[in-house]
Amino acid sequence: MTTRTFEDLYIAGCAAWLPPAVPVPETIARRTEAVSVTVAGAEDSGPGMAARAARAALRRAGCGAADVGLLLHAALYDQGHELWGSASYVQSLALPGARPACPALEVRQVSNGGMAALELASAYLRAGTDRPAALLTAGDAYRPPGFDRWHSDPGTVYADGGAALVLSRAGGFARLRSLVTCSEPRLEGMHRGDRPFGRAGTVDLDACKRQFLRRVGRPAAVAWVASGQRRALTGAVEAAGIGLGEVDRFVLPHLGGRRLEAAYFLPFGIDPERTTWGWSRGVGHLGAGDQFAGLARLVEAKEVAPGELVLLVGVGAGFTWSAAVVEIVTVPRWVD
Repeated sequence: MTTRTFEDLYIAGCAAWLPPAVPVPETIARRTEAVSVTVAGAEDSGPGMAARAARAALRRAGCGAADVGLLLHAALYDQGHELWGSASYVQSLALPGARPACPALEVRQVSNGGMAALELASAYLRAGTDRPAALLTAGDAYRPPGFDRWHSDPGTVYADGGAALVLSRAGGFARLRSLVTCSEPRLEGMHRGDRPFGRAGTVDLDACKRQFLRRVGRPAAVAWVASGQRRALTGAVEAAGIGLGEVDRFVLPHLGGRRLEAAYFLPFGIDPERTTWGWSRGVGHLGAGDQFAGLARLVEAKEVAPGELVLLVGVGAGFTWSAAVVEIVTVPRWVD
C-alpha cells in the first residue's frame, strides 16, 4: 500500500467530454438502476474524446502546453489501433506545438487507471520538474463485437466518453490532501477466468467471475475485495487527518446501484445523496474516467463549496484500489 500526503499539489482544472445519452433497456435498468448511458458516434474514438476533455481542462486551468511536464492517458478498452501510442495521439491534439514535447505515456490499470495516473503524476511533480503541471486523461468507446456495453459485465453499464484533469504545483481550485493505493493480486483471475491467453470473442466478465469463484471460493474473494476497499478509503481519510464522516461529497465508480450499495453505501454508511450516483446513473461507467468526470460535475453543478472535502474513490481489476481526499479551496473562474 502506498500512502501520500500533500501540501503543494492542486487540481487546476478538470472536464469531461460526453456524447449524447441513450435510454437503458428496461431489463438492464431493473438490474443496474441506470437510466441512460452515453454512446459515441462512429467518428468518435476513446483517445479522441479524451483529447477534447483535455483541451477543456487545460483552458479551465489556464494552463499552456509549455506548462505541462507529463501527459498520462488511461484507458480500459481497445483504443482503435494495434501497436500504436494512444497517449501520443492525445498529446498531438491537446498539446500541439509544444517543444520540447513532454513525455506522453499510457496507463493500463483498467477502471482504476485515472486514479493510478493521479498517483504517478503526484510523485512525478513532487520529484521536481521544470514544468509545474501534469495532464491526465482517460477515454474509451465500447464497441461490438469485442464488447457488449449491456451484457459484458452484468451489474454495470459501460459508457463512452473522455475525461481529463490538470494536476499542478502552481495552484488550483482544489488541493490534493492525501492519496492511497493498495493492491491484491490474488484477485487478478476474476477478470481472466479459465481462458487461455490470446484474443477471445465478446468480453464476458460474468463467466470469468464464475470460473474464478469455483477455484478460490466466494468467501475468500469477498474478504479480499472488502479488505482492499477498506484499506484504501480509511487510509486516505486517516492520512488527511479527518474522519469519514467529515467528507462532504463522494465521487464513486460509476457502477450499478446494487454494486454501489454492496461495496460502499452499506459497508461505509455513505448516503447516496452525498455521492454522484444521481448523475452517474444517467451517464454510465466511463472506465478510467469516472473520478475526473465526477469531480468536474460536482464543480460545474455548484455542488461543492470552498472548505468542503471530496473523496475520490477508484477500483480496478487486478485488483487495485485508490482513494484521494481533495479539499475545495476556491470557486474556479470557469463556473458560471
